[in-house]
Amino acid sequence: MPDYQKQTVQWFPGHMAKTRRKIKESLSLVDAVVELTDARVPLSSRNPELDELTAGKPRILILGKSDLADANATAAWLRWFRAQGIYALAADCKSGRGLNEFEPLVRQALAAKIASNEEKGMSGKALRLMVVGIPNTGKSSFINKITGRGKLAVADRPGVTRQNQWAVAGNGIELLDTPGVLWPKFDDPAVGDRLAFIGSVKEEVMDIETIAVRLLAVLKDHYADRLQERYKLTDDELQGEPYELLEAIGRHRGMLVRGGDVNTERAAGTLLDEYRGGKLGRITLEHPQRSDTNG
Repeated sequence: MPDYQKQTVQWFPGHMAKTRRKIKESLSLVDAVVELTDARVPLSSRNPELDELTAGKPRILILGKSDLADANATAAWLRWFRAQGIYALAADCKSGRGLNEFEPLVRQALAAKIASNEEKGMSGKALRLMVVGIPNTGKSSFINKITGRGKLAVADRPGVTRQNQWAVAGNGIELLDTPGVLWPKFDDPAVGDRLAFIGSVKEEVMDIETIAVRLLAVLKDHYADRLQERYKLTDDELQGEPYELLEAIGRHRGMLVRGGDVNTERAAGTLLDEYRGGKLGRITLEHPQRSDTNG
């Protein structure tokens, strides 16, 4: 059995360093910053460098992909962020659910700016917002839904947006899309794991079986019933180690190779695809009431 404990996730391609520079250079062009996160891992999917990069600008936090996260956990996260004075909402950016709250929240966050514009006789001046976030959190889907134009490239993988793009949202709001940007080093290895689970890190960076085994370790502790139901696991199989669980999943799905061994790479791909697609149900891996936020 391979050793799945040693490998850590680190991925910071050259274009991300360029994106950081672009964010700083473009900050003077906008009135506020909209940060997209993943509602399944709301802390791990926030780039800690954005606090410094966007210092001095109002921040609006969107917990995206909320349709894939536990609704009660998302509600708890919204209370947690709002208690810290952060403007936050939850949304499914593909369907648009929850985005009706966006414009009112923008106007609330920028009330002082709007009042200042009116005093200067510029009541119709557009509010310009920069959209930021780590890869694969749905920035382009969000902008396409808000603008209704569908012109920005969208894909369920990191690294699709590679340059800054402006879009007109209407109602006096303009959005600046930026490429997803991670940070050079994950101080907590668990953060890298969670980002790999949700697909924000390219799978070439870490062996797919390693990602799957680590995800199974988390799901076994907190969502064992979902695993058992989805993959028809027996009680005895459910008690196995994470790698043994991966083998059991492969056996139940008929993923066998010559000699009767399980194609664990194929099983790993299936598990990750089904988790990311919500086939295991609505799962949140971080919870605000837990001080370590490890889910």
